[in-house]
This record gives sequence, C-alpha cells and structure tokens, in this order.
Amino acid sequence: MNDVYVHSLDPVIFHIYGSLAVRWYGLAYLLGFVCAYFLMKWLIARQGQNVTQEMLGDLVTYGAFGVLIGGRLGYAIFYSPDLFIKFRSDFPFWGLLAVNEGGMASHGGMIGLVVGCWLFARKHKVNLLYVFDLVAVSGPIGIFFGRIANFINGELVGREAPPGLPWAVKFPTDIEFWPSQAPEKLRDLAQVVSKLPGWTAEKWQEVVENMGRSFEARQMVYEALHQIVIGCQKGQQDLIQGIAPYLVARHPSQIYQALLEGLLLFLVLFFLWAKDRKPGLIGAYFVIFYALARIIGEQFRMPDAHIGYQWLNLTRGQWLSIGMLVVGVVLWALWRRQMGGEIHGWFRVKSIHVRRKYR
Repeated sequence: MNDVYVHSLDPVIFHIYGSLAVRWYGLAYLLGFVCAYFLMKWLIARQGQNVTQEMLGDLVTYGAFGVLIGGRLGYAIFYSPDLFIKFRSDFPFWGLLAVNEGGMASHGGMIGLVVGCWLFARKHKVNLLYVFDLVAVSGPIGIFFGRIANFINGELVGREAPPGLPWAVKFPTDIEFWPSQAPEKLRDLAQVVSKLPGWTAEKWQEVVENMGRSFEARQMVYEALHQIVIGCQKGQQDLIQGIAPYLVARHPSQIYQALLEGLLLFLVLFFLWAKDRKPGLIGAYFVIFYALARIIGEQFRMPDAHIGYQWLNLTRGQWLSIGMLVVGVVLWALWRRQMGGEIHGWFRVKSIHVRRKYR
C-alpha cells in the first residue's frame, strides 16, 4: 500500500503571533454556529412560533456557551478526569482550561446544549421543546464541520483499513503514540529523524535506548516525533516519504462520521421537519439517529489510546451512545403522546402561504 495517501494537512490556517493562530477547528465551530443561525432564522420566519428572530442571537449565544463548556467538561468527565487536578506554571495554568491542546466530547457538548436551551427558554418564557427542535435540526451542520476539522487535524483516526482500500489514509500523528504503545518501532525512524535539524541517526538510537531510564531522553523523543508530524503537516516531502512505509493505512473515520452524524442526520431531520408533528419530536429523533450514527461510525474509529476497548469490545463512545439511544426512545415515546400543540412542518407552512397568495 505504498500509494496510500499520507495525511499532510496543516491544522493552522495562519499564525497571528507566536503560538497564537487561527485553526481550522476553531473555524469549524464558527461556521457551525453561523449556519445554525441562518437555518433557524429561516425556520422561525416560516412557522411563526413563540421564538422570534429577535431572540435568535440570544439562543445562539446560549447554545455556543453550552456546547463549549459542556464539550470540555464532558471530555474531562468521560475520557480524561486527570484534567481536573492537572495544574502547571504557564497559561492557562489549569488542565481543564487548556482547550488549545484538544479534548472536546460531543456527548458532553449536547448535554451543555440542553442546559443552554433550558436557560434560554426560561429567560424568554418560550416553548422549551420547540427550542430543542430548532437546535436539533441545525446541530448536525456543526457536527459535520467539526468532523472535517478532526480530519484536517489528523486526530480521532480510524482503525486499520483492509488491503487495497482506495480511500485509506496514513496519519503521521500515529507516531506520537509509539513511545507508550509500540516503543519497538522507534528505532526504525532513525533515518527519518536524521532529517531534522540537530539530529543524527546515531544520536536518535542512543536517545531511544535511554528513553526508559531518562526523563530528558523521553522528552527528546516526544519532541522529535512532534517535529516530524509538524513537518509532514507543512508538506515536507522528505519527511512524508521517509515515514510513509512505517505508518498503518487507516479508515478516514472522521469523514465517515462527518457524513453519518453530520450530512445524513441533517437531511433526515430537515425532511422530518417538513411534516406536522408534536413539539420535541425532532429533538428526540436527533438523539435516536445521532446515537445510531455514532455507534456505526465508531466501528471504524480507534478508541481513545488511554482507554481502549471496553465491554463487548465496544468503545466508550459507543457505550455512551447506547445510553443516549435509550434516552432518545424514552423521550420520543413521551413527547409523541402529549396533548395538542401540534407544529406545522415547513412544507405545509409554505403551501398555506401559497394558497393564501393566490386565493
């Protein structure tokens, strides 16, 4: 599989000053919120419910803070509890606040979004279930952009692809896990590391040999591996070609999840919105279909390195999604039985407007 694409996309759009930069991941969040705003504005204009366009900016603000805070707290609770007790001397001082180093959980972001919707509905005294519907139908747009950003970052990589898979990808970020997961592979990188400033093949072999006994040597190994990854992201062909034979060809699971959890889920919910329904059902459908899409998508994704596979060989993300699926079915069963309050779909509302115009 020598012709497999080696990931070489730069997660940084442009640098502002020093380490401060505009990244694709941050742009993905911004695009998600902007697109959600305009979609909700379009739906509100057609339906005339108790959420007005004047309130919409407030809703997006509550939703944005809910997603960001919930996503970070969710990652710390579900995947990395050590962030709560990790402190250091440089900014941002507390591990929980070091969002620039990555670590956002979509399940936590959804919980935070629910809290944000509740606070918004309480403040403006509007129908909470209708608010859930609005954010549910627009949420997959943000998920789509977020998963694309995951791919650009070379993170949350897929499982090993079968031989001959034409769209398989090799991710240089794999090597940053070798010191803890596959230290025997490090010696193979001597010729690649020798292409870095200040390194020779002999020096690399010596440092790798001392890695288990010396903290300084271990830090040097991680720094060299990180430099290789950065070089690949900058398009340095000597590093890309040198490292390619040692990398595993993987499923681009981020793209799979972008299509399943983002594009497909949006299309399903958007066309379900076209029909009359009880308020809250779009929100319930989102919970159900997102959970199903996540369970399927994670079959192609590597579990978090520090967690691994869990009971029944499922990932933690899959188990969280199974719990989410149960919650979604319960909400669907409860909300579909509520009395009155039916909401017209956007297709029917358009038809009503057309009939009135040409009456």
